[in-house]
Amino acid sequence: MDVFEKREMAAEKARGGEEEEEGEGQRLLSEGVTVVDFDLLCSTVAMQAQKGQWVKLNLNGDEEKAMGYDYGGGVLRMWEGELFCDCLDDRRIAFQSVCCPWYRFGKNMKRAGFGSCFLQGSVYVILTLVALLSILAFIVTKKHCFLYVGGAFIILVGVYMGYHRTKMRNKFNIRGDSSLDDCIFHLTCPCCTLSQEARTLEMNNVQDGIWHGRGDTICVGSYSELGKTPFELSPPAIVSTKS
Repeated sequence: MDVFEKREMAAEKARGGEEEEEGEGQRLLSEGVTVVDFDLLCSTVAMQAQKGQWVKLNLNGDEEKAMGYDYGGGVLRMWEGELFCDCLDDRRIAFQSVCCPWYRFGKNMKRAGFGSCFLQGSVYVILTLVALLSILAFIVTKKHCFLYVGGAFIILVGVYMGYHRTKMRNKFNIRGDSSLDDCIFHLTCPCCTLSQEARTLEMNNVQDGIWHGRGDTICVGSYSELGKTPFELSPPAIVSTKS
């Protein structure tokens, strides 16, 4: 068998495979089964996840009509590990949260896209130092005004960190309770809370506010950060049963 005969046989097999695929598609359409291009479907889901609003897929050839459901990305995520029981799962993060909480907080905010590590860490240090110095001034002078100032700044630290935890939950659609609970978590056990946030951001490869996810998830950015994403998604075409 020469080379030309082998090429003809390969071409015939390729044509036969294409005819089988077309016949399968026609059979599914005749049975009333909707055939949707998987790439177009993934593109549609990714685009609507960026917008935070889901639309009804057009399977009849008409214009798309928005459903009006706002799911904040469409995927409900979870924090990595329990707040108090799993704080030692990653000892490096736990050590940083205990010994250098301002650094750990700044790193978390940088990953989440809420400012630079230095800026957020500096705000944390200033608020904490004012609270500690006020408590020390009360111990030395016995003046209650310093105690009130120190208590106010301690609450302010918890509110500030809880506010950013709530922003993180809303941005990445992470399941949680209320904003009040976020503030209470940071007031009662800030080290465990910082560890949980850091584990979630690092294990899911969050970089500059973009949730890349683990190896089995789709990386979806936001329109304001398209310049930082490794790829761009074009708007999906209309999907119909005849495509």
